[in-house]
Amino acid sequence: MSNKIQNTPNRAAFDVASAQDLRTQFQKDPKEGLKAAAQQFETLFLQMVMKSMRDATPQDDMLNSEQSRFYTGLLDQQMAQNLATGGRGVGFAQLIEQQLGRQMATPEGQAALAAPANAAGNALPLAAPDSRHLQYKTVLGSLPTSAAYAATAASPVGGEAAQEVPASAKDFVNRVWPHAVESSRSTGIPPQFLVAHSALESGWGKNEIRRADGSTSYNLFGIKAGKNWNGATVDTTTTEYVDGQPQQVVERFRAYASYEESFRDYASLLRNNSRYGGVIGSQDGTEFARRLQQAGYATDPMYADKLSRIINGPTLRQALIG
Repeated sequence: MSNKIQNTPNRAAFDVASAQDLRTQFQKDPKEGLKAAAQQFETLFLQMVMKSMRDATPQDDMLNSEQSRFYTGLLDQQMAQNLATGGRGVGFAQLIEQQLGRQMATPEGQAALAAPANAAGNALPLAAPDSRHLQYKTVLGSLPTSAAYAATAASPVGGEAAQEVPASAKDFVNRVWPHAVESSRSTGIPPQFLVAHSALESGWGKNEIRRADGSTSYNLFGIKAGKNWNGATVDTTTTEYVDGQPQQVVERFRAYASYEESFRDYASLLRNNSRYGGVIGSQDGTEFARRLQQAGYATDPMYADKLSRIINGPTLRQALIG
């Protein structure tokens, strides 16, 4: 059987197994792995172009709805993949492959390919990427700065400057990334947006809701325990905004047995509660944050702005690079 990645138009854009395929390909054949990574980048670029075209098109007809936009987004992702992998794209993949191919041919590039994972367990650049970070690392960790990169990479918001990423942020991303990927598959929301939301609610894991004995509740999204919740709970003091003014109140929150359970319940909440219909399938970070606030996820009037800053800021990007 061939070792080449089966990255063809017949493969679904949401097939997370492609991440593991690409990691394996880098180990067996770096050149083929580079080609597939370059195609992934062009796929992301084409998807952004399609989204911009959709946004510029009037959408006031009778068939327009949040659900139709969600499935249109899925179609655009698949079309972008088909174009990039079928040789009908805009040529970015070939340029990236050529440029990085020259770098890989140098002694430094060969050393990077042969280098083991670092002390934190994250694969070094171009050395069998960690499947947890693969899609984001492909864009931000391996590719050179270019016009195409600038078109797809999130820019800092509010003048937030580049900074040294705390080890705690990297550790937090490592812990939750696999669960964010799984939740992304069921919601259509990019996993980095879900990581950002959990980072906002938990202070990058440092302010997780704690049980009475000090152990974590694994509640990374600040989900409260309503009357229909039959699972474990924990009471804690939180800040709520009433008429725009912060107030300290004691609320009852859901408690879980693991981060996996927390992400699964969060994804279920977004999918099954009709007020979050506009959030499902969001592909733009700022829009995702705005729709969450409009749906009433939190009472903080600056909630969308805070979440957008994390999604578009350097801390998340650099933590995902590893």
